[in-house]
Amino acid sequence: MKILSFGLLGLLTVVLALATVVEQVWGTAVSIPYIYGAPWTVVLWGIVAVSAIGWLIRRKQWRRPWVFVLHLSLAVILLGALVTWLSGERGSVHLRLDGDGVQAFRSDDGQTCRLPFTVALSGFTVEYYPGTHAPMDYVSRVQVTDGHTRTGGSVSMNHVYTYRHYRFYQSAYDRDGQGATLAVSHDPWGIGITYAGYALLLVGWIGLFLSSGSEFRRLLRHPLLHRGSVLAVCLLCGTSLSARTSGEAPRVLPTEVAEAFGRLYVYHNNRICPLQTLAREFTQKLCGRATYRGYTAEQVFTGWFFYYDDWKSEPVITIKGRVAREALGLADSRASLADFVGPEGYKLDTSGEGVSAAERKTLREADEKFRLVSMLATGNLLRIYPYRSPGSGRVEWLSMVDDRPDGIDDAQWLFIRKGMGLVAEQIARGDHVRTLELLHKVRAYQEREAAGVLPSPARFEAELWYNKLKSGRLFAFVCLGVGLLAFVVHVRRMVDGSVQIHRGNRVLGIGLWLVLAYLVCVIGLRGYVAGHVPLSNGYETMQAMAACTVACTFVLRRRFALALPFGYLLCGLCLLVAMMGEGNPPVTPLMPVLSSPLLSFHVAAIMVAYSLLAFILLNGVTAEVLHRTRGDHRNEVEQLYVLSRLLLYPAVALLAVGIFIGAVWANVSWGRYWGWDPKEVWALITLLVYASALHAGSLPLFRCPMAFHRFSVIAFLSVLVTYFGVNFLMAGLHSYA
Repeated sequence: MKILSFGLLGLLTVVLALATVVEQVWGTAVSIPYIYGAPWTVVLWGIVAVSAIGWLIRRKQWRRPWVFVLHLSLAVILLGALVTWLSGERGSVHLRLDGDGVQAFRSDDGQTCRLPFTVALSGFTVEYYPGTHAPMDYVSRVQVTDGHTRTGGSVSMNHVYTYRHYRFYQSAYDRDGQGATLAVSHDPWGIGITYAGYALLLVGWIGLFLSSGSEFRRLLRHPLLHRGSVLAVCLLCGTSLSARTSGEAPRVLPTEVAEAFGRLYVYHNNRICPLQTLAREFTQKLCGRATYRGYTAEQVFTGWFFYYDDWKSEPVITIKGRVAREALGLADSRASLADFVGPEGYKLDTSGEGVSAAERKTLREADEKFRLVSMLATGNLLRIYPYRSPGSGRVEWLSMVDDRPDGIDDAQWLFIRKGMGLVAEQIARGDHVRTLELLHKVRAYQEREAAGVLPSPARFEAELWYNKLKSGRLFAFVCLGVGLLAFVVHVRRMVDGSVQIHRGNRVLGIGLWLVLAYLVCVIGLRGYVAGHVPLSNGYETMQAMAACTVACTFVLRRRFALALPFGYLLCGLCLLVAMMGEGNPPVTPLMPVLSSPLLSFHVAAIMVAYSLLAFILLNGVTAEVLHRTRGDHRNEVEQLYVLSRLLLYPAVALLAVGIFIGAVWANVSWGRYWGWDPKEVWALITLLVYASALHAGSLPLFRCPMAFHRFSVIAFLSVLVTYFGVNFLMAGLHSYA
């Protein structure tokens, strides 16, 4: 029975992993009907559930009620999934404002399914974030006619309309705004059974952690975790390197004047923000950093606009890729705007014929930088003039080169077209006092015309502070350096058996408090500026994971000697990963589907789980290092083993709870609690892999400390695939994170 249940569960794990690969090659049309939802897979899950319950009964696990409840909850969840698979219906219905009601919907497999009532669309609106064109929500108003009964309600993102167990979800809308497509789900029994399983799962974990006789509480009282151990002294001496560039520097505005430009409002990335934000993103895009030759981002930005002739010959643009550099005739990675054009015209061929996909991407990135500078030089980027339409009352944002809108008076249009020209005239004269006066007039115009839609003064100032704090690359390298040095010193002292020094531990602890304070400030400011919990993309979740790692470090430091070095290492790695890809992605309005409080709980639970699993990984690495050194280190290896097993319980619990919170969120937003998205599948694989290590009573392998440590190192690959492999190599619904 044991071999059957654990063996088939291992087989299912392999099948799930292979299915994600099949999906990338042949698509969901193959993976879902022939693997995930195939009868043989359902039978396999059923055999696993029955054999596992049989093994629990054989081992008399009812004597451990909370363990039994935990496993029973998983069986109930699988039962709910089976009921949904057998009796659930899913599809979509298209409704028009000018059409009659419908009594049928089209199922996902192309069949027509009858509705026991008539549903019609009585209204549809797109709600926007104030003063922007960024959608905040899509709202369909439906009317249901059931015999002589008429009722209705609203359907929007994260808000479901339910009638007679039929659930309607917002899916899409017609371009003319006169129609909407609603997802339809009819699953009267499966959802309830599945949710009951989720509730049992939560109750089981709570009971397990609170029960005095549980394995978790026994490990918590283990004598090896109560021995004092302090970190060694580690000092990190850094050197500051600066490079001097040759050549005459291009002209820029004085810092005070450039900062005044930065305090103007601008419409950028579908939101209203300080012009400083646009300037930093512009400079970051061109130079790879938010400063250039000691100039602030605002000075670089305004320098390109007002002193274009100076800047067009400045090698300020970073070019990646050999093909792009050769096309521009560069000796190094820096290009000027003049390098893009030669006697034959524009040098870059963005079609990239005959080159690899990676080199084609670098060609397009270089072309994008050229066009970005061109947009600034012509004034297209500077959408700083709000205009309230007399018809709709909506606020539109114009640049000085936009076409004249209908209904605008001559004086206002003259100010928009000529205002920046007057500023340029005063700058050319060197009259910076008059320049500041004109900028204050532009700011006053913005506050008057866009009253009611501008961000509050507090939020505006918060974004200015966030822009100053958010650069984390140096911070990441400092954390990595300190953590690596502390780790090496501590392991060396463990090998030598030398005495630890308390002062070094205190210094590291104070430094980590400063790291936590920085992360809290940056995450808090970003959330306040964005108006939502900042957990909506990979950059934000990695910052959250860095903060979770530091918080876990302070919880573990008194019982775990390596907690502080591990905390620095993991925090630095998280921040470094956050800098990859998009680097510092801009703050943008939240997608309507992500506007749910469940998102925060879902991501937070999983991030803490990943942080704990990373600690377990580093425990395994340390144990392997100690095992391969001379001397008897069995006691230290076992101490790390006990701690890893202790951490595994909350890690698996939080991962399971996070996954199922995500399932509830998906059911509210998309009408299904499980869609076999690659991220969902790999999160489940990670859960199954690590949950197996909790069964040391049934699997003797996990009672051997070194076998457990080696398993923890290998198992972390599933976490890496879940978070990074899926994001970068596989397409899916979770591409935003």
